Amino acid sequence: MTTQTQSAQLIATSRFQLSPQERADIEHAISHYPDARAASIDALKIVQANHGWVPDGAIPEIAGVLGIPASDVEGVATFYSQIFRVPVGRHIVRLCDSMVCYINGHEDVLAALRAKLGIGYGETTTDSRFTLLPVCCLGNCDKGSTLMIDDDTYGGLTPEQVVELLEKYA
Repeated sequence: MTTQTQSAQLIATSRFQLSPQERADIEHAISHYPDARAASIDALKIVQANHGWVPDGAIPEIAGVLGIPASDVEGVATFYSQIFRVPVGRHIVRLCDSMVCYINGHEDVLAALRAKLGIGYGETTTDSRFTLLPVCCLGNCDKGSTLMIDDDTYGGLTPEQVVELLEKYA
């Protein structure tokens, strides 16, 4: 069982509490804004950076530090696709499925990803190493087909290059 899976199970079965460092980091983030509500994204990112995702129990904890309703934090968390509300893999693979990438080999690249990883969109590999997600545009249209692994963007990919690329993150 992976550490991330163990962490997810522990969080699911117990009450979530922010660590003292997370609380301090969120309070520091608040100091950068005239309204604490504006620090919602920063607070969510702080929790996600430490846990790999934002568990349900973190929402009221974050809201308490920010001094805003939990529903406001939940609204931000569910609106932004960069905030994960379920456990994800160590590496996030985002494949552009815009029209330009679609025309430039999206289906072949997706087939290579599925074959190599053994998962489809919205799924995580059994070893919790990769999560595959679609994204409507990565702003790299002149170099389609494009994908992003974590913060690294790769364009003009062939299925063979995708397989080689994944090996670098394995």
